[in-house]
Amino acid sequence: MAKVILVEDDERLATLTGQFLESNNFAVTIVNDGAKAVNTIIDQQPDVVILDIMLPNLDGFSICREIRQAYSGPVLFLTAKDSDFDHVRGLEIGADDYVIKPVEPYVLLARVNALLRRGGKQPEENTDNIKLGQLEVDKAARKAYLSGHEVELTSYEFDLLWELANNAGQTLSREHIYNQVVGREYDGLDRSVDVRISRLRKKLGDNPDQPFRLVTVWGKGYLCSKSAWD
Repeated sequence: MAKVILVEDDERLATLTGQFLESNNFAVTIVNDGAKAVNTIIDQQPDVVILDIMLPNLDGFSICREIRQAYSGPVLFLTAKDSDFDHVRGLEIGADDYVIKPVEPYVLLARVNALLRRGGKQPEENTDNIKLGQLEVDKAARKAYLSGHEVELTSYEFDLLWELANNAGQTLSREHIYNQVVGREYDGLDRSVDVRISRLRKKLGDNPDQPFRLVTVWGKGYLCSKSAWD
């Protein structure tokens, strides 16, 4: 389980972000005070640091500069300032990446995972085999079965089904799906995921007019039902 230290003085935001990361199999330590962050990071040596810039007592730039003497792991800046000066300054003093607040949770997750992959460490998967009623998705074999019969899927379709099933009961935004499955940012126009969702529905016995297994949540994204596979 990858360890994350989140340095954020907005306690509500920190709590929500921490809970989201924990639900994705990270161990999260939250620090709300900049002055406490340096010792905490150096002592715990986390796999990644998520660091707000505007903090009480010691700002994020100063924290990054100080920890670089004793911490070599990735640092991801959270900044509310859309300023090239801030971004360049952060990267020059040792940050590895930055995102501008407010950030969509799955975008943050994608950035953290990218930093971990770059460093040779990835968060553990919850499982390599998912069972939802009569649906079984085997990640190691890259096969899916419905009522005991193999469902013929393309590689793209399998990755899309895995992502939806692995987050069953949660609405996944198009931004998240493009980041995690397609491997690039969603441009707001590309409809390739919609087409593949439609194909998956046909292969999985879903109702194309009123889908109940792979559900469209209008304005938000797609949801894989937990209970519609019996």
